[in-house]
Amino acid sequence: MTLSVALSLDKLTPQRLLLASVAAALLTMALKTGAWWLTGSVGLLADAMESLVNLSSAMFGLWMVTIAQKPADQAHPQGHHKAEYFSSGFEGALIVVAAAAIVWAAWPHLWEPQPLQRLDWGLGLSVVSSAINGGLAWVMLRAARHHRSIALEADGRHLITDVWTSAGVVLGIAAVWLTGWLWLDPVVAIAMALNILREGFKLLWRSSQGLMDEAIEPEAMAQVHQTLAKFAQPTVRFDHLSSRRSGQRNFLYMHMHMPPDWSLRRAAALRGEVEQALMAEVPGLRATIELLPSDVEAHIDDHVDQIEKAKP
Repeated sequence: MTLSVALSLDKLTPQRLLLASVAAALLTMALKTGAWWLTGSVGLLADAMESLVNLSSAMFGLWMVTIAQKPADQAHPQGHHKAEYFSSGFEGALIVVAAAAIVWAAWPHLWEPQPLQRLDWGLGLSVVSSAINGGLAWVMLRAARHHRSIALEADGRHLITDVWTSAGVVLGIAAVWLTGWLWLDPVVAIAMALNILREGFKLLWRSSQGLMDEAIEPEAMAQVHQTLAKFAQPTVRFDHLSSRRSGQRNFLYMHMHMPPDWSLRRAAALRGEVEQALMAEVPGLRATIELLPSDVEAHIDDHVDQIEKAKP
């Protein structure tokens, strides 16, 4: 990522992007509702219902991101970063509800298909709304990686899903237009519901794993090992690594063993260098290192802490 792009993404804060998502949801919901009103297509009605989910999730995400960026306090000494996982889970739950509502609305039309009208205008409005969502999703996903925000990632991925489902609706209605097979309209709506249902369950799973203190990503842990290898010596070693993710923050805990005759000043200086190197290499990382003499082993009961060890 170039410096100019990084600087521009710094200006696109999660709050600003989620405010843009709220505005886009209002606009696309109006466009899709208009498309449904003109055509009578249950597929476009389903698409409009998903825009309502976009609006609700963007508003809730904005609230959670605002909470997540509050500084640590006495009641929350580790900060409020996990609030973003509630945003992801809420969005996943809304998607599941919307998928069920779409199937409920489309199911009767399988047996009693309704004629469609003004398909040219309906398709045009749907394409415009998809272009808006697609452009915003592209920006949000890039900003999500830059800010390490699961709330932005969840909203961006949902918008991408919305674009694909809208494309499916457009193709389905175009097929109805060309063939006259009215039953295609509810079939496309139900297929769209099943597609967004899959995305909803993925968001729910991702949120649950974050709330359960999931370990940091394998790529980040590989960077940790590479950094520690630069400091490892025959008389200095690292072990008992454990990690967890909390929203935009990654936390790492470990032991550093050094010769017992080292002064505390020398050991603390090396620990400071290691912590700074780790936090510079892995964005958002907070490293905590416990100092131990090389002839002392820590006895930890939890076998998970024994699994993750630094490579020599």
